[in-house]
Amino acid sequence: MVDDDSRAGGFDGEPLLVVRGVVKEFPGVRALDGVDLEVRPGEVHCLLGQNGAGKSTLIKVLAGAHRPTAGTVRWAGRDVDLSSPVAALRAGIATMYQELDVVDGLTVAENVHLGHEVSRAGLTRRHAAHARTRELLERLGHGDIAPTREVGSLSAAGKQVVSMARALSHDARLIVMDEPSAVLDSEEVAGLFRVVRQLTAAGVAVLYISHRLEEIRRIGDRITVLKDGRTVAAGLPVAGTPTAELIRLMTGRRVEQTFPARAPVAGGEPLLEVRDLGLRGSFSDVSFSVRAGEVVGLAGLVGSGRSEILETIYGARRPSAGQVLVQGRPVRPGSVPAAVRAGIGLAPEERKSQGLLLDEPVYRNITLSTFARFARGPVLDERAERGAALEQVAALDLRPADPDRPARTLSGGNQQKAMLARWLVHGCRVLLLDEPTRGVDVGARAEMYALVHALAQAGTAVVVVSSEIEEVLGLSDRVLVVADGRILHSGPADEIDEHRVLDLVMEGSAA
Repeated sequence: MVDDDSRAGGFDGEPLLVVRGVVKEFPGVRALDGVDLEVRPGEVHCLLGQNGAGKSTLIKVLAGAHRPTAGTVRWAGRDVDLSSPVAALRAGIATMYQELDVVDGLTVAENVHLGHEVSRAGLTRRHAAHARTRELLERLGHGDIAPTREVGSLSAAGKQVVSMARALSHDARLIVMDEPSAVLDSEEVAGLFRVVRQLTAAGVAVLYISHRLEEIRRIGDRITVLKDGRTVAAGLPVAGTPTAELIRLMTGRRVEQTFPARAPVAGGEPLLEVRDLGLRGSFSDVSFSVRAGEVVGLAGLVGSGRSEILETIYGARRPSAGQVLVQGRPVRPGSVPAAVRAGIGLAPEERKSQGLLLDEPVYRNITLSTFARFARGPVLDERAERGAALEQVAALDLRPADPDRPARTLSGGNQQKAMLARWLVHGCRVLLLDEPTRGVDVGARAEMYALVHALAQAGTAVVVVSSEIEEVLGLSDRVLVVADGRILHSGPADEIDEHRVLDLVMEGSAA
C-alpha cells in the first residue's frame, strides 16, 4: 500500500489467482472480450474501469454466478471451473457486492453462517456458531458487535463487517470487494481500511473495486484496468502510476477533473421552499429555499438526516412538522404523486431498491413517471415510449444503448443514468439528487457534473446530497451543512472549504 513503503513491490511470489483471456458473451453482447488478471496472496489488487467496462461481469465469473464463454481461470496453481457460487466459496473466493447481501431480520451469527450453519445431526449448534462468530469479529477488530444482535440495527459499516466475517467463515483466501466504501463516511472508510490491512497481513488477498481514485492511492498495491471488456493494463504499481495515466487508460482520453464554472444565479422568488420541516427521529426545523437555476448542496455524514430530508420533500416520508412549497404553493405532505405533479423529481441513493423496476426494460424505467404523455386511451404507445427513452439513452451515453434490456443488467453507473433520464423525460422543475455519482466512474462523473450544470442553466432548481464534500462544494451555489438532523451552516459555496465543513460536521455530531 502506498502509505506503507515497506510493502511496495513486495509481492513476488506465485499468483493466487490467474485469469487468462476470459470471454463472456450474452445474447447480442460480448461483456468480456479477453480479460487478464493476476492477484497475489496478501495484496490489495485494485480493479478499475468505466461503467460498462466489464468489472461486474468479471466479478460474477469469479463468484461462480457466470461461466466464461472462453478463457481460463487458474486458482492456487490449478485450472478450476467455478461452476457455481458454492464452488467459488469452496475454492476460497468470497464476494462482497456493492449492495450488501445481509438479511436485516437475522442476527449477526445467523448472517455469518447463512447457508453453512454450524450443526450436528441436523441440529443447529447455536452456542458454537456464536463462539465462532465472536472469534471472526474479534479478528476483524470488531469484537464489540454482539453475535446475537439483529443485523438491521447495525450501521452500514457494521453490516460491512458482518459481510466480511461471513467471507472469512468460509476460510476465504481471496475477498472480492465491490465498491465497499460507497455507503460509508470518512471515519467508517478508515475503519474499513484497517480491516483490509489486517486481512492482507494474514495473507488474504483482496480484489478491490472502486471509482474513488483517492481510495486506490490509500489502500491499493497494484492496479488492473479494464476498458470495453478488455484488459488494457495489468499489475500497474499504485505508487508509480500517475492519476492522469489511470484516467487515460480507463477512458481513452484525458479527463479534466474539474467542475463546470457556475454563472451567478438570477434573483427572483424561490422555486422550492422548505419551511420548518421536521421528521420525528431524523431531523427538525429544516428551512431553506432554492431559486430557479440554483444548485444547493447538503453536506453531512451518513445518518445525519440529509437523505431523509430529500425523501420528505419528495413525499416518500410524511413530515411531523413544517411544509414544502413549489412556486409558492404548498405540496400535500407525504404524497409522492402530489410532489411529482408539483414538478419535484428524486434520484434516490439506493437506486436498486428505491428507484428502479429491475426486471422491467430500460425504456419503461425511463418513462415511469411520464406514462400519461404516452397513453392512447387505456393503452400505452410503446413506440413513443422507446423513442423518448432512446433520446436520453443517446444524450447520457447509457451503455449498452438497448432500451429493451432489463434494468438489472446495467452497471451501477448506467442505472444511475437511467434514473436521471427518467426526470429529463418528465421535465421536472425541482430535481433532488441523492449521491448522484455513487458507483459512477471518473469519466462519467465529468459528464454528470456537466448535466447538473446544464439543468440548472435551463432553470431547474437542484438539491444535491453527496458524501464527497469536494463534490458538494464544486457543484453548488450554496451549501447547507447537516449534522444530527440539524442545519448548522448555510451560505455560499465559495465562502466555506472542506476543512471547515468537516469541523462543523464533527462538532455537530458530538454535540
